[in-house]
Amino acid sequence: MSPRLIFWISAFVRIVLVLMGAASAMYIWGPVTGLVLGLIGMVTLFCVQLFYLQRLADWLDNPNSSRLPDGWGAWTDIFSRLYKLRRDDEKNQAELAEWLARFRQAMTLLPDGVVIMDDVLFLEWCNPAAESHLGLSHAQDKGMRVTNLVRSPEFMDYIILGRYETPLTLSFRDRKLIAHIIPFENRRQILVTHDVTESERIDMMRRDFIANASHELRTPLTVINGFLEIASMQDDLDSHTRNMHLKLMTEQGERMQRLVEDMLTLTRLESVDYPPRPERISMLGLLEQILQEAHALSAGKHKITLECTGPDIRGSNDEIRSALTNLVTNAIRYTPENGNIRICWIDTANGPKFAVQDDGIGISAEHISRLTERFYRVDKSRSRETQGTGLGLAIVKHVLLRHKANLLIESTPDVGSKFCVQFPVSAISV
Repeated sequence: MSPRLIFWISAFVRIVLVLMGAASAMYIWGPVTGLVLGLIGMVTLFCVQLFYLQRLADWLDNPNSSRLPDGWGAWTDIFSRLYKLRRDDEKNQAELAEWLARFRQAMTLLPDGVVIMDDVLFLEWCNPAAESHLGLSHAQDKGMRVTNLVRSPEFMDYIILGRYETPLTLSFRDRKLIAHIIPFENRRQILVTHDVTESERIDMMRRDFIANASHELRTPLTVINGFLEIASMQDDLDSHTRNMHLKLMTEQGERMQRLVEDMLTLTRLESVDYPPRPERISMLGLLEQILQEAHALSAGKHKITLECTGPDIRGSNDEIRSALTNLVTNAIRYTPENGNIRICWIDTANGPKFAVQDDGIGISAEHISRLTERFYRVDKSRSRETQGTGLGLAIVKHVLLRHKANLLIESTPDVGSKFCVQFPVSAISV
């Protein structure tokens, strides 16, 4: 039997009982008394219904399952059904709120920007990535038109033309973005932004690297091929000329070998397949070896001193040796004859610190930030004289990244330079 039928039967029974009571009162006490008692019963029944209707209206103004009123008669069943409906509704709302929170958390963690707009481009919601890409603020800009917030002629043209099937490449706020509008539902649109600034920079670095490497290899190959061509065409070369050609070809071959070795080293340092293998490094022994090599390279033309009071560290011995040797070698190459070079290894509050200081030619401030770029040279002619490959400081940078160390550079033209490597406290070998 349906609840609605039960309600009407219950109401009909109450009316019949009131009428029967009135009839009984008329039979016992007379028609006037019976009629009065009958009216009182009907009024009482009506007031009870009004009372529960008022309680129901009050509850509907603030429907809360914990404060649902109790009923009487048919109202008990009505309130029971309302309680069940309200509990189900609260459960569904809780589930929806949980799913919405999960959705927003997922959107918050996305590296791509997501902007939800209505059909006239008013901002409804955006994630932190979109705030970073487009300069939006969900708290301040909600309800504002996105085209008034993203002031870009390219973006405006994209919106006006409405050709959303093709993404837009947008240069905005020193970033390069790929923007794409996706219509969904009937009155909403999603703007998705993908930051390609870093990938573009990496692609440019890769192109520059290939171009620079090709240029660096072309010069020695041209020299070698030229001398080989001369040797093949002239059989009567005198011994002096032949020896001079062989010497130059040997130098260019060694130059190519150093370049290839440095490029292979960089590739290995950047590869995740070759993680560093930590070992205890005796810094005193390592620096004494580097000092001997420095004296051999300098050939007595510089005064080189070593101060070693710092602790031993853990790391890749070969990589650390390569990085520190590069720094010392650069100091020798770019310091004029009779110059001073000071090498020191000390312990500081921030961790062990290596420093090499010279009184050489120095570096202008505008070049310092680019010194660790591949093939970047302050003075190309001097780099050729010193037989550098242009990859030494790039190797130093990647070695230090693998060991969580930082490179600090201080330099003044015609005064000298100081290259410092700051290792973390955790690098100390216990």
